[in-house]
Amino acid sequence: QVQLAESGGGLAQPGGSLRLSCVASESIGSRGAMGWYRQAPGKQRELVALISASIIYYTDSVKGRFTISRDNAKNTVYLQMNSLKPEDTAIYYCTLKYGGDYWGRGTQVTVSS
Repeated sequence: QVQLAESGGGLAQPGGSLRLSCVASESIGSRGAMGWYRQAPGKQRELVALISASIIYYTDSVKGRFTISRDNAKNTVYLQMNSLKPEDTAIYYCTLKYGGDYWGRGTQVTVSS
C-alpha cells in the first residue's frame, strides 16, 4: 500500500505564495498520475492539478497561478502556488492514480490578510 505524505501548507497573505510537496512511500518513477485535490468548507473536493508522463492538467481557476511538477527520482510531486487568493483556502490532498487511487491526509492552506 503506497502512502503519501504532504507538507508545505500554512498561512499566506493574498498575493503570496506557498509550495506544497508530496512524497510517495514507494518507488513509482514516472508511472501513474500524481496530483492535488482540494476541499473547502461546505464544498465538494475538486481536482486542482494532475501530472503524468503524457499530460498536465489544471482546473481553470488556478491556470497561470499554480504550477505542478514532479521529481520521479524522489517520488515527489510539487504544487507551486503563486498569486494566492482567499478562495484558494482549503485542505489540499495529494493523490496518486496507479492501479487504484491513493490519498494523503491533507494539508491546510489558508489565504487571509
